[in-house]
Amino acid sequence: MYHFFVRNEQIDSAGAMVTVTGPDVNHIRNVLRMKPGQEILVGNGTDADYRCRIESVESDRVTARILSRAESTELPARLYLFQGLPKGDKMELIIQKAVELGAYQVVPVNTRRTVVKLDARKEEARIRRWNAIAESAAKQSGRVLVPEVTPVMEFGEALAYASGFDVKMIPYENARGMEETARAVGAVAPGMSVGVLIGPEGGFEETEVEAARGAGFAPVSLGRRILRTETAGLTALSILMYHLELAGQV
Repeated sequence: MYHFFVRNEQIDSAGAMVTVTGPDVNHIRNVLRMKPGQEILVGNGTDADYRCRIESVESDRVTARILSRAESTELPARLYLFQGLPKGDKMELIIQKAVELGAYQVVPVNTRRTVVKLDARKEEARIRRWNAIAESAAKQSGRVLVPEVTPVMEFGEALAYASGFDVKMIPYENARGMEETARAVGAVAPGMSVGVLIGPEGGFEETEVEAARGAGFAPVSLGRRILRTETAGLTALSILMYHLELAGQV
């Protein structure tokens, strides 16, 4: 079933009808060629998905009747991926896959070994594109909410932002053994906020790892192989997704 997002004000006060506007109208009308009577999923982008039946398709809007509230696909904990800015277009892949794996928010981070430096104008355009990728990935993967990609944070800002999180981990190539990884993952429970801090190409400097440790991030291993920056965060999210999905079934 095709999936679209609207703002809460596009759902009427009675909770019976929803109006889709913007670029999705063209997609529904001219690309998918959907007609009244067909069903779609419509999410408010934050906490609810609805199964809807199209009532009318016009040039500037699609009106649909809400039939039922759909089962949530969200993980029971909020996973925050703090991603050291990578080179090229790797960030686009990371955002797309992080959203598919259940990340609640992606935070781009400037570190000492970050090669990419964005000026204010380029950053604003890049953030818009990254959030569009997050929305597209949320639609494709059936997410209830659209994860936000925040503006770029400096390393210290990122540590402060995560100060109130319940569990924090920093995959680090010099961490040894999987015991700390198992402990950190095992501590994650429904309702918690979890931060995963990933370095750019070249990894973190030792002083950054020590600063993260002082801020409550536990250095963890993701195995005996050194992973690329675009692999490390997705590996950590995959492990956490499995743990949380399994916990939800017992």
